Amino acid sequence: MDWGRIAKRIRVPLGFAFAAFFLWRAQPEWWSLGIGSIVALAGVWIRAVSSGHIKKNEELATSGPYAYTRNPLYFGSIIIAVGFALAALRWEIAVALVVLFAAIYIPVIRDEERYLKEHFSNYVDYCARVPRLVPGLRRAGEGCSNFSRELYMKHREYNALLGTLAMIAALVARRIWMAR
Repeated sequence: MDWGRIAKRIRVPLGFAFAAFFLWRAQPEWWSLGIGSIVALAGVWIRAVSSGHIKKNEELATSGPYAYTRNPLYFGSIIIAVGFALAALRWEIAVALVVLFAAIYIPVIRDEERYLKEHFSNYVDYCARVPRLVPGLRRAGEGCSNFSRELYMKHREYNALLGTLAMIAALVARRIWMAR
């Protein structure tokens, strides 16, 4: 088994372990909590909109956010992480997030790209037009489709919102505890 597949399996449990480290090291201020929460919730919004455009393993998603980046779900996750790093006000959290992304998500993205190349004949053309991770400024994807609430619910993307709200609440509790 290659690292990309291992990384895909351990990313969620590793995320929970990282959350414990995060809460232990975070030193939020009220202003950083406000800014970080807004940024993190923007990432949740990106993930939510993206999930309503993807039919996993059925067809290549090229509409909505997929017209700007091939990996809007991961881009949304990065934005969420940036928000939490801003809220935490700790350099070691930012460094750990960069290392975690490099070790887990880059191999996962490459593994998924291999799969998509094998299963969708138009994937190579799509790659030539649409950036891998950082969104382009102009729409480059194919086709047009509307957001599907059913897909959003099917992919259980609301869990990203619930998890983000729980982390914000934990940071608020941490800030109150620090003020004692």
